[in-house]
Amino acid sequence: MELPWAEPYKIKMTEEIFTSSREEREKWIEEAGFNLFNLSSDKVYIDLLTDSGTGSMSDRQWAEMMLGDESYAGSQSYLKLQKVIKDTLGFPYFLPTHQGRAAENILFSALLKEGMVVPGNSHFDTTKGHIEFRKAHAIDCTIEEAFDIDDLHPFKGNIDLNKLEEVYKTHSKEQIPLCLITVTCNSSGGQPVSMENIKAVKELSDQYGIPVFFDAARFAENAYFIKEREANYKDKSIKEIVKEMFSYGAGFTMSAKKDGLVNIGGLLAMRDEELFRTCGNFGIIYEGYITYGGLAGRDLGALAQGLMESTEYPYLQARIHQVEYLGKKLMEYGIPVQQPIGGHAVFVDALKFLPNVPRAEYPAQTLGIELYKEGGVRGVEIGTLLADRDPETREDRFPKLELLRLAIPRKVYSYKHMDYIAAALKNVYDRRNEIRSGYEIVWEPEILRHFTVKLKKK
Repeated sequence: MELPWAEPYKIKMTEEIFTSSREEREKWIEEAGFNLFNLSSDKVYIDLLTDSGTGSMSDRQWAEMMLGDESYAGSQSYLKLQKVIKDTLGFPYFLPTHQGRAAENILFSALLKEGMVVPGNSHFDTTKGHIEFRKAHAIDCTIEEAFDIDDLHPFKGNIDLNKLEEVYKTHSKEQIPLCLITVTCNSSGGQPVSMENIKAVKELSDQYGIPVFFDAARFAENAYFIKEREANYKDKSIKEIVKEMFSYGAGFTMSAKKDGLVNIGGLLAMRDEELFRTCGNFGIIYEGYITYGGLAGRDLGALAQGLMESTEYPYLQARIHQVEYLGKKLMEYGIPVQQPIGGHAVFVDALKFLPNVPRAEYPAQTLGIELYKEGGVRGVEIGTLLADRDPETREDRFPKLELLRLAIPRKVYSYKHMDYIAAALKNVYDRRNEIRSGYEIVWEPEILRHFTVKLKKK
């Protein structure tokens, strides 16, 4: 008899979570202005708001927390991280930051000016926010297959080379400080980018003298999909794939709270020493000295260990298998989800799920609220609220995909939790035709509104 697959880890600690009644949840979400971000964690049973900083650390990472060198400059924990970034990721220069958006802030402070454009594959919320805050423009060059949830293209995060070259032809080199490849591509459903596409983007960008950077929050998951779906890489190790993938980039920003397997931290890495010095000055202004960047020494050590662990195949297989399990369960119930299932989350198509809710009433947010009321499960809207208003017209921008993201924290929930999530969403799906209205905005900030927006029922 063939032995069944099992997770490559065992559990040393548990944390109690609390159940609640539907009546309580209806009251709490209204008090929160129908914004799932505004709920306190004790009012959530299963929290799928994000996979960022919400995972469990390993025993070796906790050991690094005890070994942390808290020297202000040049700590031993920093030197450990420096070695891992050079050996595993292949970059000679880096700055630690307190999280990914801080790395974006530093890089764009150094490179981006008003009127510039940044082409890429479906930039995520903070990335686009940093670009538009500087009165520049993010241009989405993702392949069209990404916007058809039923298309089984294995690399729906790929950049369309024709779209990218059109940007390069219609803008001067001085207007394009970089091309940004997001791996995996969150906004298109956690979809990977192929090595073939990364190479082609690099080759095309070189022809026009444009440097390629990565938004590398989920770089290890992207490497896993390359190994599984690109024939030339099936016999390569994850670390070999990661090293090659990054070899095509001039640098990266990273929220280390994802594939760094830590609860706080970010990275900005690069090959150019002059850019490193420029960014280092901004890092000192915004984050702290260049060898700690807003992090304690213990966090630097945990991140160094996390980067080594996340680039091992058994861990990635266990992580992505659980996400696939939930996705397949939802598909069995007839629920429309982005396919193939992404690496860190299952993305539910809210337009197909709630066809009676007008687009202007935020169907994905409506679905997220209904799921919370049904079972205390908190997801997040990746749709019109997140897309924000057009900075010039101030009208809502309606993206091609209106999704509810169910992001699975790493090594936190069991398969029984996945079954519970699927059952709760099925219950909402069974009464989907009764849901005929959504929400309207009561208050919103100027930018990145989805974090703090207040809503009311239509």
